[in-house]
Amino acid sequence: MRAHFETLSADLFSALTGDELLLLGFAGESTDFVRLNHARVRQAGHVDQGVLDLRLVVGRRHASSRFVLTGDADADGARARAVLDELRERVPLLPEDPHLLVNREVSSSEQVSTAQLPEAADAIAAVTRAAEGLDLVGIWASGDIERGFANSLGQGNWFSTRTFHLDWSVYLRDDKATKHGYAGTTWDEGELWSRMDVARERLEILARPARRLSPGEYRAYLAPAAVEEILSMLCWGGFSLKAQHSKRSSLQRLVDGSRSFSPAVSLYEETGMGHTPDFGSFGFRKPARVPLVEEGRHAGALISPRSAQEFGVEGNGASADESPHSLVMAPGDLPRANAAQALGTGLWINNLWYLNFSDRPACRITGMTRFATLWVEDGQVVAPVDVMRFDDSAYDLLGDRLEALTVERDLQLDAGTYGQRSTTSTLLPGALVKGLKLTL
Repeated sequence: MRAHFETLSADLFSALTGDELLLLGFAGESTDFVRLNHARVRQAGHVDQGVLDLRLVVGRRHASSRFVLTGDADADGARARAVLDELRERVPLLPEDPHLLVNREVSSSEQVSTAQLPEAADAIAAVTRAAEGLDLVGIWASGDIERGFANSLGQGNWFSTRTFHLDWSVYLRDDKATKHGYAGTTWDEGELWSRMDVARERLEILARPARRLSPGEYRAYLAPAAVEEILSMLCWGGFSLKAQHSKRSSLQRLVDGSRSFSPAVSLYEETGMGHTPDFGSFGFRKPARVPLVEEGRHAGALISPRSAQEFGVEGNGASADESPHSLVMAPGDLPRANAAQALGTGLWINNLWYLNFSDRPACRITGMTRFATLWVEDGQVVAPVDVMRFDDSAYDLLGDRLEALTVERDLQLDAGTYGQRSTTSTLLPGALVKGLKLTL
């Protein structure tokens, strides 16, 4: 697909006239998908797809369009030329865009993964062996994800990664289930078996009589997946420069300095991890690291080209929605193996669900505990806990009530496949907090 994209680019650039500037973007993948139920394959398929984005810029006017590539050089070339002609007709009819900002300094790059993944059939055979006897339901996706950019000024960028993810749940009965994930660029069957063993251990605990808690504040350990759910809410405009300048950010009080997180909390957009492209749709390159929160204090924002132009600041190549795509939290000093002992008595929360803001300015979030929330006494897991709703502020959970973060961090690759596989990732520790408010 890279050669196909480059051929189309050269052909389109040769067709430009006058002061026309053309920006091209490519998004493609070659993915094996497998759906499992009762630890058996229920549906399997393969997707090869590529999408070409065209944006024609003339002065401060611009128009864009996109279409799905067939892979046939002649057919795609003819379609691309036709789309270019349509954009030429549209551009003069549009108003000038005062916030348009295009990178005119050529900054080419290449990032190609050499990861070796197992064949999907071999991986699924390992999954079904490891999950024998379990009521497992989940989805496997693996293969290449590719992104490209080119413009008529001579810039060319290419990104290719090779990843897998297995997103699954194991059911005991009714709503009693435990959720797990395994994702990365290096497949390890031993790691898979280890995670299945954890699933079996949790099922044994779920079989015990459930503990029903009264509303109140409880000590809690939040596993990395639960921390990710909380931080994902902050990504809804929290780190956006435009949201911060318009006073709509959920982290506005952090930005203004009236609230802070614990000094243990440092957050970064870490494009340098290599799981997401280091270039955007207007040709700007992204730094390897953008500090967002350092030692509990506001440290920076994600700045798209449009916001850079609108507010007169230097951008950092952020996407149009100015949300993180490779969020990293600095580790703490609590070994994960000691987390239950450090918790003492309280909640061990593996996952949180259905989160939303209950008070955005206060960064107050509500949601459900759901999958395999466990009650711990004197450092020992004793019972599952019935589903509860929590309502609490991130300023408190990650602020005065944060006792420790784990040394170990989990890499989580977004399992989203809406239209195409996602390149979003997180690298997060677990969090021990001395209070989480349960409301009902």
